[in-house]
Amino acid sequence: MIKEAIKLLVEGKDLSEKQMAGAMRDIMEGKSTDAQIGAFLTALRMKGETVEEITGAAKVMREKVTRIKAPAYTVDTCGTGGDMSHTFNILTTAALIVAACGVPVAKHGNRSVSSSCGSADVLEALGIKIDLEPLKVEQCLEETGFGFMFAPLFHPAMKFAIGPRKDMGIRTVFNILGPLTNPAGAERQVLGVFSDTLTEPMAKVLGNLGVTHAFVVHGEDGLDEITNTDRTRVTELKNGNIATYFISPEDFDFKKAEHRNLTGGNARENAAIVTEILKGHVGPKRDIVLMNAAAALVTGDKAKNFNEAVTLAAKAIDSGAALKKLEEVKKVSNKW
Repeated sequence: MIKEAIKLLVEGKDLSEKQMAGAMRDIMEGKSTDAQIGAFLTALRMKGETVEEITGAAKVMREKVTRIKAPAYTVDTCGTGGDMSHTFNILTTAALIVAACGVPVAKHGNRSVSSSCGSADVLEALGIKIDLEPLKVEQCLEETGFGFMFAPLFHPAMKFAIGPRKDMGIRTVFNILGPLTNPAGAERQVLGVFSDTLTEPMAKVLGNLGVTHAFVVHGEDGLDEITNTDRTRVTELKNGNIATYFISPEDFDFKKAEHRNLTGGNARENAAIVTEILKGHVGPKRDIVLMNAAAALVTGDKAKNFNEAVTLAAKAIDSGAALKKLEEVKKVSNKW
């Protein structure tokens, strides 16, 4: 199947969802050579991925993923990475606050892609055990309302593509597939993307995959999350309907920030930033986290709108609930 797919792609032709699924199945079942995988991924990247192609690939990855059970209204907050912004872990910090507000969060992530520190790196530096087996993640999610799924442990079939991807050294369709293949099957999502051209296609793909409410976001400053230095392009998927609009920090009564106020560092430095925010330190870092947490709270039906959600998220920090949630997750994740 992959040979036929490569032929079509090099001619600049789009694949159907079925053709894409067939090629992905070949890759994930170890039926393709490294040369075929490299050629396929390169040709697809050069042509540009369609909604049908991304949907077909994501469905196969979801077939092959190790699944866990999750409560109703479970949310995932993640970015595609690849924005090369070197910010601290904004969506990961937001996830802990969302969990403290009573919305279950099944966070799906990996080590660094575009920064010095991925979600797995910072959670590990915070003292959370990141490499829990699926059943233990399920228990952690049930007990604390927060579970972290370390991507390499949940996507065993991905091993066949690791070598070619590393050798290629370029962004491929796999960079956008990760956030689409949450092992908990979260039907509510805040998804940050590295390009404004991706917000609508990714929202359509999420709809094809059964997600009920999602915000796909891209900051006009290049961030793959809601930003407070510029406008953010938002494509909202709700019950099959898609709408695109822009939001600004002023909509949340926040001052516009400078990018230098949001930069992070290594895992240890970013863990210190996260802890500082959860302890109630005010400023641009807190503001951007509140904006992203607000989006997740709206998807989780905890708030009707962004402003109401920002108030809830701020209360979770200022009451000490968010810091307490971090300590709780640390304790539970390390008991096994």
